[in-house]
Amino acid sequence: MSADVKTMSFEDALRELEQVVSKLERGEVPLDDSIALYERGAKLKKRCEAKLKEAEEKVAKLTLDGDGNPTGTEPLDG
Repeated sequence: MSADVKTMSFEDALRELEQVVSKLERGEVPLDDSIALYERGAKLKKRCEAKLKEAEEKVAKLTLDGDGNPTGTEPLDG
């Protein structure tokens, strides 16, 4: 759990978040450790949400011509 959350990939953050949740659900860690795990989990959740939003913003809608051939992209909100 020493990796900097701010530089983690979505997949790494999600994997660690799942581990944190699993440990907390099992209740096998002392209270102080549970608090630290919860705080780490909150940071990981925030990182996952930010990476998902970033990915959503990059998604573009494919535009097609009259024959159904791709002609380019346009913003998803366009």
